[in-house]
Amino acid sequence: MSTHETFGAHAGPLHTVADGPSISPLKQGKTVSTAAIGPWRLVAGKLIRQKVAMVAGAIILFLYLVGLFAEFLAPALPMTSRPQYTYAPPQGFSFFVEKPDGSSEFNFHVKGYKVEIDKVALRRTFVVDDTKVVPIGFFVKGAAYDLWGLIPMNRHLIGPLNQNDPMYLLGADRLGRDVFSRLVYGTRVSMSIGLVGVAMSLILGVVLGSISGFYGGWVDTLIQRVIEVVSAMPTIPLWLGLAAAIPLTWSPVNVYFVITIIVSLLGWTSLAREVRGRFLALRSEDFVVAARLDGSSEARLIFRHILPSLTSHILAVVTLAVPTMIVAETSLSFLGIGLKPPVVSWGVLLQDAQNIRTVATAPWLLIWPSLAVVVAVLSFNFFGDGLRDAADPYDN
Repeated sequence: MSTHETFGAHAGPLHTVADGPSISPLKQGKTVSTAAIGPWRLVAGKLIRQKVAMVAGAIILFLYLVGLFAEFLAPALPMTSRPQYTYAPPQGFSFFVEKPDGSSEFNFHVKGYKVEIDKVALRRTFVVDDTKVVPIGFFVKGAAYDLWGLIPMNRHLIGPLNQNDPMYLLGADRLGRDVFSRLVYGTRVSMSIGLVGVAMSLILGVVLGSISGFYGGWVDTLIQRVIEVVSAMPTIPLWLGLAAAIPLTWSPVNVYFVITIIVSLLGWTSLAREVRGRFLALRSEDFVVAARLDGSSEARLIFRHILPSLTSHILAVVTLAVPTMIVAETSLSFLGIGLKPPVVSWGVLLQDAQNIRTVATAPWLLIWPSLAVVVAVLSFNFFGDGLRDAADPYDN
């Protein structure tokens, strides 16, 4: 029989192995080729269709870009204080100013302040003065800084044209420091500590989980008992005790890395157990047995054959673990036993909102850092949920 043979009036050609790549059965006279699609393309295709996850991913990317270019995006340095503007309220943008003849002229600006005396509380208060105009612009000259500690610059994305004019987009704190600039700088620390902590948890969880699930026996028993002991420890008291043991003479950089280690100490146990369960299920699969019979070493079996099949699942678990690290750092810093000034993080910013009087006088000290934490945590959770669903692309 020839390679192509027609059966019936409406049948198409029947392709045999001699024709090369396999061809799917014909549908209405058309040939549809079947091609192998990689797992990453399947995951990406399903993730793109989840709109909420994609929006959350865009927010996460935006936050990391803010942290990466914090010096350029912040109008002022985080420690620059102006006591004459203590607890100054937020200023809103305005685009037009009214001329004496009643017409309007475009002028991108914020309103200045005037001081009033609260006769009841007997304290000075700031009120936005509509008659004072503070022109602002983009790529303006301001305080000098080193971008990433390497490139000396003095340009800021936005700021007042006159450096002596006040511009507090999100208000000022008790020392007259710009809350917006400090929030931008805090994004770098709070978002990066989550990545560093999760990276350490990832290494511990994957390595110990892989060994436990692959070898079994007494090795598995020992590792599982260690996981149970670590999981049984109360999280907050342990964090408090370890953070309180940090010497006061340590530099902020050393404290930063120690806090990172502390928040990652208890984050690896759940990942280790999940990796162990997957290894127990996959180590007897046909592709693993075939690789073992082919002479593959144990390291090659683990890292070349089994772990790649868990990559998408591990990424989903890691994405969901980052917000836990962010909340842990924020909680420790808020309680005063985590990061401390001059380091700027969202938790450090929330230290200024620890008393009712401050919150009643300057609620923006509580609102903006709290909102940043909520947005970051929800974005990671939504993106992690979408990535976890996309990690199983055959589940329709």
